Amino acid sequence: MKLLSASILAAALLAGCGSMSSAPDTPTRTADGVLIGPTGMTLYTFDRDAPNSGKSACNGPCATNWPPLPVSDAAKPMGAYTIITRDDGKKQWAYKGSPLYYWAKDTKPGDKTGDGVNGIWKVARP
Repeated sequence: MKLLSASILAAALLAGCGSMSSAPDTPTRTADGVLIGPTGMTLYTFDRDAPNSGKSACNGPCATNWPPLPVSDAAKPMGAYTIITRDDGKKQWAYKGSPLYYWAKDTKPGDKTGDGVNGIWKVARP
């Protein structure tokens, strides 16, 4: 297990240098046809976000219920994944131009209770 962890760390470090020939790891995975975050929880998109605007329309109390998928300081955009800067200055992942969010009422991996909320929230699909 330590060798695997060391290999993953080395790959992540090299990816930051741009010297790897294979694509770096992505900030999400796919499970049951939807995107999930590193925690295994379902990710969502918000219809009020203008695609490819680099902005989130979900701030303040909205972001309490719909926490943004955070970006580590070392992360770089990759493929269909871009990084936006939120109104509070924090960074958030976007997929194909749409910011990604968790739903506070999902309690375990596999929950999709945010799909269709107010007719403007949808599960994020690859």
